Amino acid sequence: MRSLFSILSLSTAVTATFVHPGALHTTEDFERIRTHVANADEPWNSTWTLLTSSSYAQSSYTPTPKETVYRGYNGVDSENYPSLYRDTAAAYQLAIRWLVTKDTSYADAAVNILSSWAASLTDIEGTSDKFLASGLYGYQMANAAEFMRDYSGWASDNKTLTGTMLTNVFASMNTRFLEEHNGQDYYHYYANWDLCNLASLLAIGIFTDNQTMFDYAVNYVRTGPSNGALPVFGIANYTESGSGKILTQGQEAGRDQGHATLDMMLWGVIAQQAYNQGIDLFAEYENQILNSAEYVAKYNVGSDVPYTLYQSYQGNQTLISNASCGSIRPGFELLSAHYGQLKGLNSSWTDAYRDMVNSNSTGGVEGGGGNYGTSSGGFDGLGFGTLLYRL
Repeated sequence: MRSLFSILSLSTAVTATFVHPGALHTTEDFERIRTHVANADEPWNSTWTLLTSSSYAQSSYTPTPKETVYRGYNGVDSENYPSLYRDTAAAYQLAIRWLVTKDTSYADAAVNILSSWAASLTDIEGTSDKFLASGLYGYQMANAAEFMRDYSGWASDNKTLTGTMLTNVFASMNTRFLEEHNGQDYYHYYANWDLCNLASLLAIGIFTDNQTMFDYAVNYVRTGPSNGALPVFGIANYTESGSGKILTQGQEAGRDQGHATLDMMLWGVIAQQAYNQGIDLFAEYENQILNSAEYVAKYNVGSDVPYTLYQSYQGNQTLISNASCGSIRPGFELLSAHYGQLKGLNSSWTDAYRDMVNSNSTGGVEGGGGNYGTSSGGFDGLGFGTLLYRL
């Protein structure tokens, strides 16, 4: 592994080769999205209506930045991290409204959120859950910033300050977790901990033009030593009777389905960000991300799947867990669009789970932050994938 300094150093890692915007979305994506919205095409238009009705997507939104964010009660400091996930969701949703409508009131509101946090945040603390905050909200804030990087109304010093904050606060914690795992061995933490921190490093690397940071995350996905690496994440492969498709049991299948579906949402974020920079992690290890999504989706829509014993740090998991089975988790629109629509592969179970989620509470389309409850789990994914990813 590279040293922490070499990963984070902007002065030695600047490159001009990144596509911008080029984390979760590109210029071409928004050309397609604007066309669908202008034509009132369905289901894109229904998702647009859902987004524009969100309280987080209003130009009047006021951020509540903190100097130190706490996630996980450490016995002294009260948790205040909801301010971060709400404001980050708002910055992302406002940025989308600006990119679709070109109404600068939304752009100004988005950069106000980003600049306010950049001027305030110096640390993330709490229990080990602080590393979940560094990963989840790091990738989300960096994606909002990537949307806004070319907005002429964002003062250059505030933009620079945002990149510095993302690097010094979020990316430093992302890297520390991946290298040290909070003082535990590589397999103590389940996959989602690695995955959210890898997603964050990729997004921050793109926004700050840090090739070293970006490459570190890609290489970790490919050959890393712990559960966030593709070859470690996949526990067993099975051939599905009838279809002949491969189903891959993921690392958290025996834990619970809330985290198993979270893993797949995060794999989509990781692969999409790399894909928009010309690296097709979706295809690697024989489409393992699709195979894993199909396994998770099949079980969560009510069908049986095979299972191989997994030796977790908590003990042997001899059966697939039915805890939280049928979890409602946005993020499968991305996977379905890439594999099923773009590449024409069999994503039938992924599609079925996507449809189940969409029919649950958001009128047949995928929602985002604010549409899946007020707790942190409802903000883990940025969402609105029916609008943003369907072709």
